[in-house]
Amino acid sequence: MSDLTELASQLRFVLVRTSHPGNIGSAARAMRTMGFTGMTLVAPHRFPHDEASALAAGADDVLENAALHAGLVDGLAGTSLALGLSARRRGVDLEELSPREGVARALAAMARGEKVALVFGNERTGLENEELARCHAMIRIPSVDDFSSLNLSQAVQVMAYEMRIAMLGDQAPAAPVRADAEPPADAAQMERFYEHLAQTLDDIDFHKGRAPTTIMLRLRKLFQRAQMDERELRMLHGIFADAQRMASIARGKSGEQ
Repeated sequence: MSDLTELASQLRFVLVRTSHPGNIGSAARAMRTMGFTGMTLVAPHRFPHDEASALAAGADDVLENAALHAGLVDGLAGTSLALGLSARRRGVDLEELSPREGVARALAAMARGEKVALVFGNERTGLENEELARCHAMIRIPSVDDFSSLNLSQAVQVMAYEMRIAMLGDQAPAAPVRADAEPPADAAQMERFYEHLAQTLDDIDFHKGRAPTTIMLRLRKLFQRAQMDERELRMLHGIFADAQRMASIARGKSGEQ
């Protein structure tokens, strides 16, 4: 396996709730022409499908090896950096990158041996806010304001091309991983962390009866930006567990009075 092929294998194109099977096939073709084969499908409306195979135009290996998942959390498992594509500025307060800025960040992570996901939403609605909240940053392709929506496979082609050009040039940094470095926390580990955080905040009555949605979105943004490793995650889980234990003791003492 060449160095370029090995690097390309660390990138995953994640298509979420795709409506038209032809777009899956066209996206597979767009990826394959640029040397990428890692496709993940999250809750596609119709797949497998003859139209997907026809429009793949020979990129059958991409479709045959595509991972299929019911939810985005599972679709992102194993990745430590997720970049969501969106044509519109959303209610989620995420850092917004150009395609080339996103590619530079992706390649830096890939050079460290990390798995990276480019996340594309449904053709009509794009990525929902809840889905974008699971990404570390948003990439916005700078199309014109009065006709900004690209076809799904076109957006895949733009990003695959930008990744290919950067990999062929000098943009991919040589970033050797230290032997004693902890692995970065992946998306599944982060999701378990957020569940533990949410439960801890409930247990210590942090919200005081208020809806937790806004604070959890802000905390997600904070911890996504930190891009923690597994050791840091274990430390925070330990802090949460102690806070929960103390809250339980306090409730017990309060009940005795």
